[in-house]
Amino acid sequence: MSSPLTPADYLKKILTARVYDVAVESALEPATALSARIGNTVLLKREDQQPVFSFKLRGAYNKMAQLTPEQLAVGVICASAGNHAQGVALSARKLGARAVVVMPLTTPQLKIDAVRALGGEVHLHGDSYSDAHVYALAQQKLHGMTFVHPFDDPDVIAGQGTVAMEILRQHQGPLDAVFVAIGGGGLISGVANYIKAVRPEIKVIGVQMNDSDAMMQSVAAKQRITLPDVGLFSDGTAVKLVGEETFRIASNLVDEFITVDTDAVCAGIKDVFIDTRSIVEPAGALAVAAIKQYVDKHRTRGETYAAILCGANMNFDRLRFVAERAEVGEEREALFAVTIPEERGSFRRFCELVGELPGASRNVTEFNYRISDSKSAHVFVGLTTSTRGESKTIADTFVAHRFATIDLTHDELAKEHIRHMVGGHTGLAQEERLLRFVFPERPGALLKFLSLLRPNWNISLFHYRNQGADYGRILVGLQVPAADNAVFNEFLETLGYPYVEETNNPVYKLFLQA
Repeated sequence: MSSPLTPADYLKKILTARVYDVAVESALEPATALSARIGNTVLLKREDQQPVFSFKLRGAYNKMAQLTPEQLAVGVICASAGNHAQGVALSARKLGARAVVVMPLTTPQLKIDAVRALGGEVHLHGDSYSDAHVYALAQQKLHGMTFVHPFDDPDVIAGQGTVAMEILRQHQGPLDAVFVAIGGGGLISGVANYIKAVRPEIKVIGVQMNDSDAMMQSVAAKQRITLPDVGLFSDGTAVKLVGEETFRIASNLVDEFITVDTDAVCAGIKDVFIDTRSIVEPAGALAVAAIKQYVDKHRTRGETYAAILCGANMNFDRLRFVAERAEVGEEREALFAVTIPEERGSFRRFCELVGELPGASRNVTEFNYRISDSKSAHVFVGLTTSTRGESKTIADTFVAHRFATIDLTHDELAKEHIRHMVGGHTGLAQEERLLRFVFPERPGALLKFLSLLRPNWNISLFHYRNQGADYGRILVGLQVPAADNAVFNEFLETLGYPYVEETNNPVYKLFLQA
């Protein structure tokens, strides 16, 4: 049995790696806005700009470029959640080889289509990378193809290590730490080997999702741990079992591990967009999310960090979720359940209190309410915040003004589901008229809108969510006695906001009327 490869061995393999037939030397760019906000210099290694929008083609091509003509003639096979698959498919096309790619059933359609567009033959199997991996190995033995491992192969690791080689060439000044996302561990193994061989004073910090932290658990246990299941939000790092070689390397060379949650990653995606106007996939934002967490924990100032943006294969349909959760992840939005007396004027009194809250000026990001009790009303409200931990101060202020409050900022059920479910049938909403309004979205606009509503018509339903557009949209239910209909119609015309009456909408009758 041969001795394990040393950092010096890997340094040689990285320096002689064949990657630039297909890969480009990606830019290392300062994240100006993020750096100013956290008081440290953040450099973004733009692997999201590779031809397949991920670093993965480096390792795949370096492995395949060393195969014999006979091996290439039979073809290659791999298992991948998507980015490695595209790297293998592009490399196979460049080398004139057949590529069979086994992908989990959970793989985003964007990545499946991309592999097929590059000439790869896609087989869908299992719910995770590990399931696809077992199936691919069986097919490899059956057909005699070469298996191109996504991370647990010295040639693949060496190919990924060229990312670190470029970083240190592009930035020769002080560098305190490099933050690297971990799935199976191929990227961080290559990066750690190069950095520790050339500039060992630089910290290498591995980052994992808190629901897919196989490497972190394995290193802590001093043996590889198989996770029973993994979270799928960051599908590029959803690995149940890390590699043998990558585990060995990470155990010896990685200085620290950090886990981040979904909200923090969504906030990281937004941070990258603000600085680059580019959208990375969740795995691509792990390093940025970890840098912010690291700075917050260690209270560092004036240091320099590099974050590897390892991929940008994002399904467009996921952007709605990312935008929804980014504000909470950065703690720029706080969510509350507030109970107010079901009496005339209390709704407006609460809104006026929101406008008077201490601290920076606040916008209402969400306001959901449905009449359900004759004595009290339960309101789901979202507010902009400027600093972490501010939600507790706001909740305390509400309570001090006799509005019972529950802070929902970190409540997963509230963020994921309940915010979309406030409403329903009620027998209390008699003589209710339902209207949709559009109004200019500016600070204080919601309170102004409420101030124009006459107090003699009780609000029985209210739904508002700031969508980041120039115009806000509100759904309002008002209890208007039949005798007031003519006056109410006149009021609507003088209100000054475009509106559509939905009282006779069948959807309203089915889901909101008793």
